Amino acid sequence: MRSVAQGGNQRRRASGPPSMSRQFARWVAGLRYEDLPPAVVDRAKGLTLHALASALQGNQLPAAQEAVKLISEDEAGRNGATVLVQGIRTSKGNAAFANAEMILAGGKWDTFRMLTHPGCSILPAALAAAETERASGREFLTGLAAGYEVMERLASDFIPTVMARGFHAGPVFGIFGAAVAASKIMRSTEDQINDAIALCVNLAAGNLESLGLREGPAARNAMLAVALARLGHRGGETALEGKAGLYHAYTGNNEGDLTYSFTGDTRTSLDKITANLGKDWMFLETLYRIYSITGYNLAHVDVTAKLCEEHNIRYQDVDRIEAVVNWLETQYPSPAFPSRREDIGEPDIGSTRYYAAYGVVKRGFPMVPGTPDPPEVLELMKRVTIVPSHQMTLFGPRITVFTKDGKSYTKQATGREFIWDFAEEAKRIRGVIPGIPIPAAQFEELIATCRDLDAQSQAARLIELTLKKG
Repeated sequence: MRSVAQGGNQRRRASGPPSMSRQFARWVAGLRYEDLPPAVVDRAKGLTLHALASALQGNQLPAAQEAVKLISEDEAGRNGATVLVQGIRTSKGNAAFANAEMILAGGKWDTFRMLTHPGCSILPAALAAAETERASGREFLTGLAAGYEVMERLASDFIPTVMARGFHAGPVFGIFGAAVAASKIMRSTEDQINDAIALCVNLAAGNLESLGLREGPAARNAMLAVALARLGHRGGETALEGKAGLYHAYTGNNEGDLTYSFTGDTRTSLDKITANLGKDWMFLETLYRIYSITGYNLAHVDVTAKLCEEHNIRYQDVDRIEAVVNWLETQYPSPAFPSRREDIGEPDIGSTRYYAAYGVVKRGFPMVPGTPDPPEVLELMKRVTIVPSHQMTLFGPRITVFTKDGKSYTKQATGREFIWDFAEEAKRIRGVIPGIPIPAAQFEELIATCRDLDAQSQAARLIELTLKKG
């Protein structure tokens, strides 16, 4: 195997254009902090804060405690990376796994196209790499942006089709973002990044039927792929788009044919995946799941609340509510294997109808889990109707409130209500403070450090600020 120092010689296919992984690798290797648009830097800071807040909120929940117990018994005391909040030192892969599980447990995830949550795998890998490499805040932000962009481009049009084949798109694509972010932060060469992407094809996994494991193993496996690539382990040049590559394995073909899509199209082009790379940032479509609920229900809380605020509609005034939604949002996680139907049957706690009722009654949703449900919510949700539509945009329901005086009021969501800048994220994420294990002043310092991350000499300062004192 070649050494790390020998990784600069580029390998290409014998003929034809560069492969998809090669195009990504070349772009990532050459990407500089100065190349990032201000909006990209802002989003990277905000999503970092969001994920760390989720880890703080989730650290005492059973799933997070299970992950911490596993790695503390396995490799505690090693001189590697740090587990958030707990301060346990372990290997980079184990730290990434535990931190991913902690973020997942906290429920404050980011969301891309409804069914993937990039930060749950990317941020833990980026933190582990940044700590062990003593990377600066700018290096961290650059790696984070690269990881998000690659992962989201790979996933974009294919998420519903991957889900329809029984795979969970979150970890299947999340491993690539995690590996790219870690590779960039660890200053890997183009060849090493290319190999890491290809090796991730072997390690990508996620299944709807088995439940239980998602972005945690994706983050851990990403660190394995990066380590192997840096040691010189080769990966196939066309592992993504080849005849037996990622897309054939997970979507059934490498021609862009789709089983389902969010827009109704049944065909896309693999050429779109790398088009205008570094110019058009898909990363900016990532939204904040500010409530610990399914992402497609976010708008049903806030848009319904806004509609009622605008027209001074009270719970006592409401006769019924109608929400017209993207049809894929009514059959979660996939029409091929729906675990629940939002448009039929009786509503229950956690259904779309429940969240629409919350928007009317409370004008929002609790940031800290465990808040008792008002009886008005449980009553009103029985008077909410969900109408599936092939024309509605994702996360963009059309809400109509019918009042008892015979009037009706409608508000159309845009699907972008939960895309905001760092200032808005800092304001809204403070709602977790009552449920986290560090003092409010320490959390404020974490917010300030995220805000000024590009001025930090070491990104690992973020990890320090999550640790419980004593």
